Amino acid sequence: MALLPILIHPDPRLKTPAKPVDEITDDLRRLADDMLQTMYEAPGIGLAAPQVGVMSRLLVMDCVKEEGEPPRPMVLVNPVVTWSSGERTVYEEGCLSIPEQYADVERPAEVDVAWTGLDGERHEERFSGLWATCVQHEIDHLDGRLFIDYLKPLKRQMITRKMVKLKRERARA
Repeated sequence: MALLPILIHPDPRLKTPAKPVDEITDDLRRLADDMLQTMYEAPGIGLAAPQVGVMSRLLVMDCVKEEGEPPRPMVLVNPVVTWSSGERTVYEEGCLSIPEQYADVERPAEVDVAWTGLDGERHEERFSGLWATCVQHEIDHLDGRLFIDYLKPLKRQMITRKMVKLKRERARA
């Protein structure tokens, strides 16, 4: 397994819709393992393939945060929201591609998601709470959308300017 570099906003790949995965391969399984390792190391609770420069509809997540609870790493290939609740919830979201920036985002409180697993089988699950927020956030990445796209233009521009400055500082280092 290897740690992958995470793209920092603004980067055109983060705004580009990802392409569907045609088949489950050993390379895809390796990528999923590397993405999980990268996500845990960051640390984060979700990571989409475009965030590591791979333009495929693949995401990983694990929202288990309780001490002593076993991790629940999930790999979703070609995930699709098939139902969302009318009830809404607000979570303070952050993103590994927009480090140290957080904002409240309103989303459906529950969603049903269908996807293909690394076993090649079709899966479906209803997510709620943090899991629902996370899976929607990561599917947004696959569609070329960032959590800051839900914010008012001024706040979005302010965060983007901070990220441009951060990228400049990292380039100099």
